[in-house]
Amino acid sequence: MIQPRHGQRGVALVEIAIMLPFLLLLAIGGIEIGRYANYANIAANAAHAGVQYGAQSLAAASDTTGMENAAKIDWGSATGFTATASHYCKCSDGTASTCLSSDCQLPLHRILWVQVVVTGSLNSILSYPAVPRTFNISKTAIMRVDQ
Repeated sequence: MIQPRHGQRGVALVEIAIMLPFLLLLAIGGIEIGRYANYANIAANAAHAGVQYGAQSLAAASDTTGMENAAKIDWGSATGFTATASHYCKCSDGTASTCLSSDCQLPLHRILWVQVVVTGSLNSILSYPAVPRTFNISKTAIMRVDQ
């Protein structure tokens, strides 16, 4: 067994004592990033579920409450989210339309789109200097309605 030189006893303990706060901060930071990614994924999936509901038919496209409820059902027990649903029209050449059938000149046709925006906020576990305590999350899904 190798004997430590005189004056080197306890050096490992001091090194661990110095590095432990940095290692803990790194671990907590990784947990925070994972939580944010998880909440962002929940919001994106909920927005997608809302537009899938709205894209089923013309009647579902005008049912903004139904699209918002579909998003709410998808995010389940996660808290802090709100959903906002809407629909809009464009002519097939990309110009704006008010959703009236007379808006688009032939041979163009009207295309109906549904959109759901899910927003929320995530509070950080700890407060870090120069880092905001609350992180805002916003995910948007848009889908064409088959007519």
